[in-house]
Amino acid sequence: MTRRVYFYFVVTFVLGAVLGGVGVYYFLWYNGRLLRHDGFDINRAVAHIKKDLDLSDAQAQQVKQILIESTLKMGDLQNQFTPQFEAIHQETRARIRQVLNPDQVKKFDEFVRAIDERRRREGPRPPPPR
Repeated sequence: MTRRVYFYFVVTFVLGAVLGGVGVYYFLWYNGRLLRHDGFDINRAVAHIKKDLDLSDAQAQQVKQILIESTLKMGDLQNQFTPQFEAIHQETRARIRQVLNPDQVKKFDEFVRAIDERRRREGPRPPPPR
């Protein structure tokens, strides 16, 4: 009888884990979090605004054009300041290396390489909320 109780306990636990995982996956899929890899999607934003504000097609097209123009301006601004941010990163890393011993410098360089690789893959993180 005790084996049967253990068996039911394990089956219940496994089914709970599977159903929980499926539920989280469905939630993320439904909210679009699994689909967004490129950040801001203008078409999705326009569709959302059009639906919520009941825009006409002409208004939606104007909103889309405004978003395209502002996105290009923000990209230009980011490109303008990226070298300055990169210089600050390099200066900060150089100053940290001066504090470390040789073994720590090796570990720090590996840490920095991992961060840089993640930034290349995923892009920069958004700023923290204020």
